[in-house]
Amino acid sequence: MPRPSRLHPLDPLIPGSPRRRTLLKAGGTLLLSVIAPLPASAAQILAVRVWPAPDYTRVTLENDSDLKAQHFLVPDPPRLVVDIDGLGLNNTLKSLVAKVEPNDPYIKQVRVGQNRPNVVRLVFDLKEDVKPQVFTLAPVAGYQHRLIFDLYPTKPVDPIAAMIEKGDWKLDGAAAADSANPASPLPATPPAQTEVAPDAIAKLESEMSALNGTPPPQPVQPTPSKGVKQPSQKVVRMVTIALDPGHGGEDPGAIGATGAREKDIVLAVAKRLKDKLEQLPNTRVMLTRDGDYFVPLGQRVQKARKVQADLFVSIHADAFVSPTARGSSVFVLSEKGASSSAARWLANDQNKADLIGGANFAVQDKQIASVLFDLSTTAQINDSLKLGKAVLTEIGGINRLHKNAVEQAGFAVLKAPDIPSILVETAFISNPEEEAKLRDDGYQNQLADAITKGIKRYFADNPPMAKSRLT
Repeated sequence: MPRPSRLHPLDPLIPGSPRRRTLLKAGGTLLLSVIAPLPASAAQILAVRVWPAPDYTRVTLENDSDLKAQHFLVPDPPRLVVDIDGLGLNNTLKSLVAKVEPNDPYIKQVRVGQNRPNVVRLVFDLKEDVKPQVFTLAPVAGYQHRLIFDLYPTKPVDPIAAMIEKGDWKLDGAAAADSANPASPLPATPPAQTEVAPDAIAKLESEMSALNGTPPPQPVQPTPSKGVKQPSQKVVRMVTIALDPGHGGEDPGAIGATGAREKDIVLAVAKRLKDKLEQLPNTRVMLTRDGDYFVPLGQRVQKARKVQADLFVSIHADAFVSPTARGSSVFVLSEKGASSSAARWLANDQNKADLIGGANFAVQDKQIASVLFDLSTTAQINDSLKLGKAVLTEIGGINRLHKNAVEQAGFAVLKAPDIPSILVETAFISNPEEEAKLRDDGYQNQLADAITKGIKRYFADNPPMAKSRLT
């Protein structure tokens, strides 16, 4: 018979001993772990979308819960690796592989796999180095939770260089049109009295020389003369117009009863308008988007400012809860509140575009935002009202007007402090009759004609100011 061991003062069986308390605590923890509920099932990917664009490529994972992701870059060759927690691999997520098109500017291909339990790894093989932005969006406007990957090039796209590369304007054609139409509302303007920064002049002259195939002009130093009147130099004033097709990509805009999407209609109208405006002498046009992708509201304004646009025209198709609402409208910015409750409602609705389309508010430049939103001047609004009135008058010749006057409200996309800016609501896509008109090529062409005539009317009364080029 074994000899019983002597009890130690720290033996767990002795009441009140530290070892006994430790054992009881461990046992309680084990019991809790047994009765605690099991972790919830892995999140499910509901849809995957890829939006390639010249400025950046966006990848969207729509899911039923708020996902957490970690990412890092791997060089040689460049890759973006993303690990998503709490996610199981399903067929929808696997379909992301086929969503990447060969002409995507930044993504070569994507690989998807289960890296470890409840962690999915995405590997994006890249065509060049990128600066990724990874963020989430809360449910809004029919979307559930979204995990967004925005892949921006390390060197941002230069809007002016992009216009020249695409051949969006030709000086020779503009000059020929000017000579054939001496009564054009976009004539050559007198030399500017205000100075332009030397680097800006060099850049503009370099563009002109590249298009003409001639060496850039050398700076000419003025020489004093006594009683001799020097011949004046010819000045060609290029007018730049920024056209902004609303919505795009993740943000379809309003949708008509037969399924027409605002983002598609306004892009088609903007492209027609661009073609017509570029037939005017000394005129070039920049589209804030030329395909089906989303551009945040602030970036639309920044693009216009980077090309030193003379005008900014945002194009939309109106919508209302009642299908009987109809007519075209033109809006400009207001510093003192909306001109009507309907204008206020529309501005609030349009300003939600960043929430729907998906802007990464965490990286927005607060200083730039302050300039765009706080320094809009009375002069800009006055010029915008003149432009708006001219365009509204012409549109009134092809469609019923919702109101006979230009309206005002706090549209975020109109807040460039130095560019006359208008927002054109072409018609109510929520009205079945007007939806049919917006789908019609003939009506889209009429709209483009009317807006072009309105812009010509505006420039006839308000000639473009300095920013000239010597030839």
